Amino acid sequence: MSFFTYILRCADGSYYTGHTDDLETRLAQHQTGAIPGYTHDRQPVELMWSSTFETRAEALASELQIKGWSRKKKEALISEDWDTLKQASVSVSAPASASLGDALRLRSGRTGDADQSVTPTCQPATSAPRSVIPAPQRGTPASRPVAAPQRDASAPQSVIAPQPATIPASPTHIPAPQPDNPALQPITPAPQPVIILVRPQLGQNIGKAARAMLNFGLTRMRLVAPRDGWPNPDAGPSAAGADDILAEAELFETLADAVADCAHVFATTVRKRGVTKPVMAPDEAAQTVHAEAGLSALVFGPERSGLETDEVALARTILTVPINPEFGSLNLAQAVMVVAYEWSKQQGLAQPPRTDLLPPAPQGELDGMIAQLEGMLDEAGYFFPPSRVPATKRTLRTLLSKPGWNHLEVRTLRGVLSALANPRAR
Repeated sequence: MSFFTYILRCADGSYYTGHTDDLETRLAQHQTGAIPGYTHDRQPVELMWSSTFETRAEALASELQIKGWSRKKKEALISEDWDTLKQASVSVSAPASASLGDALRLRSGRTGDADQSVTPTCQPATSAPRSVIPAPQRGTPASRPVAAPQRDASAPQSVIAPQPATIPASPTHIPAPQPDNPALQPITPAPQPVIILVRPQLGQNIGKAARAMLNFGLTRMRLVAPRDGWPNPDAGPSAAGADDILAEAELFETLADAVADCAHVFATTVRKRGVTKPVMAPDEAAQTVHAEAGLSALVFGPERSGLETDEVALARTILTVPINPEFGSLNLAQAVMVVAYEWSKQQGLAQPPRTDLLPPAPQGELDGMIAQLEGMLDEAGYFFPPSRVPATKRTLRTLLSKPGWNHLEVRTLRGVLSALANPRAR
């Protein structure tokens, strides 16, 4: 089975990026407005570029990478202008491969006229500069993509070029796993869990749940007997760009059908249902999902009443979010977000860069600052009565020793004290 990443040009000139396992059907859905969301009101749309991948994860990573590109870079990709594309790419700090975490900050596939870039994840200083897309081999012509899913065999087949692993310079090197040593065999990561919404009542809540899922890297949604049917036009606007999750959501008549292929089923509930099963918090459930082989399902009940007793009985584990007992009122999307966030902690998603703090100042610098302040206070007559001078100075030293000043902070405060002692003429 093949998976595709594609770029559409909408009637207003903007671009939409998505992925699918059936490009022809998906293109027809976009062109007829069958998919609610960004392209629905921007007809007609035209297929400008597509690429084939062996797995859905690779196609999704490619989609999210392209969504982070500027309009200039997307048009360079469409025209296969590799030189322009490489010039528009960040080389030293570009990631060696597509990272889902680096791209999840983007919410939709649309690109305006502004040429904006996204700051990529930093590489080690020893990494060689890399291009996001490899240039064609010499002597191999690159043809311009057309509106059909077929592509010239001479053109690169992936937006994400496979890169050799960067080995840090060190005296030792970890050996590759050997076939005859099972202990050194790589561990196959567990597949991402499916989010199952049982009898959801409002299309808006389905869309918001999809938005919460994509924020934390989850892409597989299953719906069991939605109250208002499916697809639901109210879901698209609430998804805020997570249209592909809605478009590829699987529909089932019963929860039993929806979890038939799942090895681990977690039922979310806060009420006692008369069912005796292991109970886990979201963080414990997330660790179990990552550790156990086989597909896991995270099941959420209707907004008004939650899962019924027989539905909880289908699960192997009950998942409960610790919550204020005086006000237990998480809505559906919030519950999905809490559980998805805990799962994402082991996925290496994008985080704000950490800044190293300066070490505390040497004791001599701190003593100098305290002595300077004590001298100024003494001249101002602060230390009174004389019998309290030692105790007051000890209190002052304790106060000034608490923050753990670094040397820049000590110098700054001493500059303040000097300015107070010798004010400039104004």
